[in-house]
Amino acid sequence: MKIILLVEDNPDDEALTLRALEKNNIMNQVMIVRDGAEALDFLFARGEYEGRDASVMPQVVLLDLKLPKIDGLEVLRRLRADDRTRLLPVVILTSSDEERDIVKGYSLGANSYIRKPVDFSQFIESVRQLGLYWLVLNQSPPSEKRSR
Repeated sequence: MKIILLVEDNPDDEALTLRALEKNNIMNQVMIVRDGAEALDFLFARGEYEGRDASVMPQVVLLDLKLPKIDGLEVLRRLRADDRTRLLPVVILTSSDEERDIVKGYSLGANSYIRKPVDFSQFIESVRQLGLYWLVLNQSPPSEKRSR
């Protein structure tokens, strides 16, 4: 099963995202981490995730920008700097519509930048399209290519 890694510190946005996935019948396993440091620990199988099989990567990472400990842009920079995660699809899912965040996100290698709509019905539609594209249509690089 294709795993989604949700990196989100706001419990309301987490619940909203999970509800939107459920409403769109996206039944993939969702791993939730609540700060940038925990996201990196999960992806690199260290800290509390040390026993995790590091060869099993998420199909897509949904990354908020405004995170405690390590912000989303720094998480993205570190992912792109490491051969194991360089090709991992990362979708920035944030409430920020600041041009500098958009430019920086893409310059650091984000695959997509989605601003969280305030309206729930718009958010549900955004998540539906996100799930359709990243979990069904998109052809990810083979996992062995990501782990080199």
